[in-house]
Amino acid sequence: MKKILIAAVIVFLIAIAAALLYKPLEKPEEKGMKSFSSSEEFREFINKYSSGALFAPVYVTLDVAAEEKSLGEAGGKAAGEAERYSQTNVQVAGIDEPDIVKTDGKHIFVSKRSGYYYLYPKIVPPVKGETVIVSAFPPEDMTVAGKIDKTGNLLVYKDVLIVLTYDKVFAYRISENSPEIWRVELNGSLVDARLYNGKVYLVTRDTVNPIEPCPVRPISINGEVYEIGCRKIYHPTMPVSADSVYTVVSIDAESGKMEDSVSFVGSTGYTVVYMSKNGVYVTYSAYTDPAKLMYEFVKENSDLVPDWVIERIEKLMGYDISSRAKSVEISVIIEQLMSSLGKDERLKFENEYWNRWTDFQKKHAREIEKTYIAKFSLKLEPEGVGEVPGRLLNQFSLDEYQSYLRVATTVGGDENDLYVLDENLQVVGSIQGFGLDERIYAVRFVGDKGYIVTFRQTDPFFVLDLSNPENPKIAGELKIPGFSSYLHPISENLVLGIGKEGASVKISLFDVSNPEEPVEIDRYMLKEYWSDILNTHHAFLIDKEHEIFFLPAANGGYVFSYKDGIELVKAVSMNAERAIYINDYLYIIGVDRVAAYDENTWEMVGEVEI
Repeated sequence: MKKILIAAVIVFLIAIAAALLYKPLEKPEEKGMKSFSSSEEFREFINKYSSGALFAPVYVTLDVAAEEKSLGEAGGKAAGEAERYSQTNVQVAGIDEPDIVKTDGKHIFVSKRSGYYYLYPKIVPPVKGETVIVSAFPPEDMTVAGKIDKTGNLLVYKDVLIVLTYDKVFAYRISENSPEIWRVELNGSLVDARLYNGKVYLVTRDTVNPIEPCPVRPISINGEVYEIGCRKIYHPTMPVSADSVYTVVSIDAESGKMEDSVSFVGSTGYTVVYMSKNGVYVTYSAYTDPAKLMYEFVKENSDLVPDWVIERIEKLMGYDISSRAKSVEISVIIEQLMSSLGKDERLKFENEYWNRWTDFQKKHAREIEKTYIAKFSLKLEPEGVGEVPGRLLNQFSLDEYQSYLRVATTVGGDENDLYVLDENLQVVGSIQGFGLDERIYAVRFVGDKGYIVTFRQTDPFFVLDLSNPENPKIAGELKIPGFSSYLHPISENLVLGIGKEGASVKISLFDVSNPEEPVEIDRYMLKEYWSDILNTHHAFLIDKEHEIFFLPAANGGYVFSYKDGIELVKAVSMNAERAIYINDYLYIIGVDRVAAYDENTWEMVGEVEI
């Protein structure tokens, strides 16, 4: 009896695992998205498709198309300001992303998170949550100019400092002793934000109210509640979970006025932001109907089960009940089958079932899991929806170039695909099944080339030729130990990779001048277990003027030259988190201090405790 129960639980878990991956097989309508006409229609949608764990998480993605500035660089000289200063390292130049350190060329803004800092292998004493404003230029006169009793990720636009917390956004006027000029309060939580062309794009998430699902009131600005009606809340024409409502709003960075908004239903999950000069893309994972998946499985393996099992499941599929209810009933049917078997037969069935289920999942991997991509205009109007098999790694998995969207995915956890979509989000070209038995660890698209790292035991570094969108190709491949989890192009022919080999942080320099034969021309192993660059690209800084880049790590901050290979030129023993540059001075920001170094001599020229 115990074995029967164990086996039944196993089969039931299979059904529930499949239930976590729900998507119907029918094709979406022409646009693929539509708004709710009323609160009643929204409620019907919830009742039919909402069930918490029944659906896969939504993945939202927003980032910006490249402008003419190089990656991670800032430009422009204003009267009385430094001639050049760095910006946060972002995916695409011209769009700012929130981070814990910012500079405007005069000040350094440092968000100090409250509580203990754990920087392997050290635990730093607790600090007060606040944002410190450092008067940074010239470095010899560096002082703390002020503090704000708020902490979070930061954005800076002209003389406005924006602090983003979990459920609030505050804006301060830097030039007037930092008075608060506007604030946003969220009814739900902040997912992410971007700053583009003087507008702050906020992505928020609210729990669906099953009694009155719409209108939604995601934010209030300076106490004024903003309401979004049913007709501005969209959902794909295929079923998705309705446990959350995501809202994207654009807000004028100086006035705090909300300009445009759009809301859409989804489920709680990991989110990223991607936005081009043509529109905003929202991506979310969706999966095959679990009950139909189980039905297809038993039909393909009819020799494994008696006819009565297939007949009962086939009859069940015709009932007008939810997919979750069907999945539970299928598990009961399988349990009844196993109860009818002897001990030896049951043991054989369990093993045969699992082996065939594994083969079935691998065979149908591209049908089981897909990523849906919804496109909105910059006015946040819906423009269409597309789909690709597999799952994204992060925001670098998507890139728009010359009206085409390139998407890199991992399928089934052990092979990888590349898809090119046109402006209507239709797939026009693809590469399928590379990096077998591995998954994607890093992606970077640069013009008509792409670079992808996959990993399990070795680090295949793939160079992609994307010059013909309808016929993308793998131009070359290089296998080396370890892996890179962040890729940064430093010139047309050189790509920097930062990752790990064994227990050490590894820096690789790839020569891609011959795409068919990429070469690792240099490497450097740091005596460090971790760098925050492995977690966020914001921790990376490059100064092309001096041909150096910076890495923070647990034991210190490291400055490398890439002029002639990779050379460590400066190591600073402090709890380094970020670095910025102003003119020819590199400022290393730690948990408790900021230190400035002359980039010509690497002598420290200023320091201040924060």
